[in-house]
Amino acid sequence: MSQANPPMRTVLFDLDGTLADTAPDLAYALNCLLEEQGRAPLPYEQIRPVVSNGANAILRVGYDLPPESPEFALLRNRFLELYRAHVARETRLFPGMDDLLSYIEDAAMNWGVVTNKPAFLTDPIIAALGLAPRAVCVVSGDTTANKKPHPEPLLHACQLAGSASGQCLYIGDAERDITAGREAGMATLVALFGYLCADDHPESWGADDLVSDPLAIIAWLERHRAR
Repeated sequence: MSQANPPMRTVLFDLDGTLADTAPDLAYALNCLLEEQGRAPLPYEQIRPVVSNGANAILRVGYDLPPESPEFALLRNRFLELYRAHVARETRLFPGMDDLLSYIEDAAMNWGVVTNKPAFLTDPIIAALGLAPRAVCVVSGDTTANKKPHPEPLLHACQLAGSASGQCLYIGDAERDITAGREAGMATLVALFGYLCADDHPESWGADDLVSDPLAIIAWLERHRAR
C-alpha cells in the first residue's frame, strides 16, 4: 500500500527572484537600452519589482508602447541581446541559498530549477553560478510545450528528478508559480524575498507557507520533510 503522504524528496526552485538575484543584470540591460535610445536610465528600485514577469514587463517600465507593436518587438530583441551579453555580470544566489542547497543535498534529497526564462538565458546563469553539476534538472520556459502557470514544466521536472509530484516542493515568488505547483500536486512556498510588486497579495495565492529568506526554507523542511 502506498503512503498517503510520501516523504519529501525533491525541492524545485523558480530562478528569477527565488534561487538567484538576477534583477541587477536585467536592470542593467534595460538601462543600457534606454541609453542607446537617448533616454535617461531608471532607478533600480523601479525595475526590480517587475523582473519576475519577464522581458515584456521589464520593457514596459521604460517604454510606453503596446507589446504587439513592431517598435516593441525590435526593442525586445535588442534588450535580450544586451541581457544575454551581461547575463551573469552581477547575478548571485540570494544570501543563505547555498546553505539551503547544501542542506538539501546533505539530507539525501535532490533539487532543480523550473523557470519561464528561455534556455538560452537560463543555462548560462546556471553555469556561471556553478550549479549545473548539482541540479538534478533545469526546466526552462521552452523545454516543454507549456509554461507556468501550466503544471506541465513542473511535472516534467518530477520525471527528471525521479520523484512523484507529492514528493516535491516548489518555491517561487509569483502567483503563477504557486498555481503551477498546486496544480501539479506539489507543496508550495512563496519566496517573500523575491520580486513582489506592491499590489501582490501572496497570502491569497494558496501556498502552503510564506518564507522570508532561504534559511526559513530549511526550517520549513525540518518540520515537513518526513510529513
